[in-house]
Amino acid sequence: MPSVFSTRLPSFSQKEATDILRQKFGLLGEALELYSERDQNFIVQTDSNTKYILKIFNPAEERSVLDLQHAATQFIKERDPELGVPLQVGSFCEITKGSHTFFIRLVDYLEGQFMKDTPIKEKNWERTGQFLGRLSHALAGFQHPGAIREFAWDVQPVHLIRERLPYLKSENDRKTVSHFLDEYEANVIPHSTKLRLAVIHNDGNDHNILVNEKGETTGIIDFGDMVYSYQALEPAVCMSYVALDRNDPVTAMAPVLKGYHSCFPLKDDELKSVLFLSCVRLCITVTMAAWRKRLYPDNEYITVSENAAWTLLKSMERESLSDWSNRLMEYAK
Repeated sequence: MPSVFSTRLPSFSQKEATDILRQKFGLLGEALELYSERDQNFIVQTDSNTKYILKIFNPAEERSVLDLQHAATQFIKERDPELGVPLQVGSFCEITKGSHTFFIRLVDYLEGQFMKDTPIKEKNWERTGQFLGRLSHALAGFQHPGAIREFAWDVQPVHLIRERLPYLKSENDRKTVSHFLDEYEANVIPHSTKLRLAVIHNDGNDHNILVNEKGETTGIIDFGDMVYSYQALEPAVCMSYVALDRNDPVTAMAPVLKGYHSCFPLKDDELKSVLFLSCVRLCITVTMAAWRKRLYPDNEYITVSENAAWTLLKSMERESLSDWSNRLMEYAK
């Protein structure tokens, strides 16, 4: 069955994007294309110097996912107006090109720098965790049918990860991923009924988190991976990315967890699960990259974290995850 991951992303030109802006939203301006995993995004600057993001969705995207993103950001803004999240401008619309119909939406442009482009100090990792904790508070109680889905970037459907193992280049790589999946199934699944479930952002990585000139987190974008999953997965996703390219990953992971826990307290079973959830997220990163780069070798964004994720997984494979988990839990508390 076609999905957003196996369907080619939109290929509108900058002129077509500018025409869409005028015809669908009544705005005049210029559109500059941004990178994207499965949709097509343009940064728009209107003639009145107002900035927006024009998002043209993958033709396989479900409308319920658009509704989910709009409802979630509205819910967050009502609960915590100071949190930086992109709000939809007007209503989403549709456009047809060739044999495909695409959903389109315009959202606010959030000022700030991407975390990936900014040196981050340890105290600011903790503030990033606090920001995600605030986000979880603002989303508390939010429900939407669009979030109830089997989703490739969620850690719960482990079978989806195992189905992608044949795409890995070597038996050694397959053993590495299987090792972490086995650890997850042995250490988290038996206690999963004690882990709270909630609608989470599920993609707090350094390409989506915005910071100011001081490195302090100010906003988060891209709500397309939202899913109803483990509450503890919210900080775990962020921790898996901040650990990349570090000699001692704990120095970044621990402050994120501490900040999150200080703002949105996790139960002991949740704290113990976080490291295992982070490792599974890394397994998703490498297996999704292995699969999708065969489909779309020209899309460099698909593999943006692949090499660093492999390096971290290979390093952590030699470690006792239980010991790491205890270290993180003690630091957070």
